[in-house]
Amino acid sequence: MFIPLRDENPTRRLPAITLLLIVINAGVFLFQAFSSQGLASYVQRMGVIPYEITHFQTLAEGARLSPALTLLVAMFIHASLFHLAGNMLFLWIFGNNVEDFLGPIRFVLFYLLSGLGASFFQVVLSPSSRVPMIGASGAIAGVLGAYLILYPAARVMTLIFLFFFIRVVAIPAAYVLGLWFVLQILNVGMGGGVAWFAHIGGFLVGMVLVKLFGGRRVRLVRPN
Repeated sequence: MFIPLRDENPTRRLPAITLLLIVINAGVFLFQAFSSQGLASYVQRMGVIPYEITHFQTLAEGARLSPALTLLVAMFIHASLFHLAGNMLFLWIFGNNVEDFLGPIRFVLFYLLSGLGASFFQVVLSPSSRVPMIGASGAIAGVLGAYLILYPAARVMTLIFLFFFIRVVAIPAAYVLGLWFVLQILNVGMGGGVAWFAHIGGFLVGMVLVKLFGGRRVRLVRPN
């Protein structure tokens, strides 16, 4: 098991959009958590349901957003504090450098398109699923894919724990993100309420989009 803690890859400017996305996601979660309707209600009303997209119909008419609108809104809905915290940790560690490369406007577009691309993968590969899909994971997977392309040699301080072995070590991003991607593939079919196809799709979409979007010259980060 491993958890990235931070990277050794400074930015040239304040990652305003990354911070804003974190604030928006946290704010939405707090609003839902303290709402009289509860978190589960928002998941059912606003989550992306592949069946609705592929069959051009809305389940539970009147109680849910339109299928097209859920594709955007669901990116900002989280089912638990743990779900939110994990996503925001990855967004903070890797999003600031991708934003630094793309610039704020292109980063916003990149983030949203990565999220939409992730949902597309999940819908195509699970077309009859009626389980709502929520969370920023797909969009953030796109950020991870872009980071892998841009800064494969950047050192990532990573907490590794395996039984009694617990240590923080600096690992090149290529290994951290490569292992993360492999784990998503291996977990396909494991269930657990996780949209694994969305993670895989978002990662691949991010790798492609960052090349299409371009940006500032990439700072070469080499291991010490």
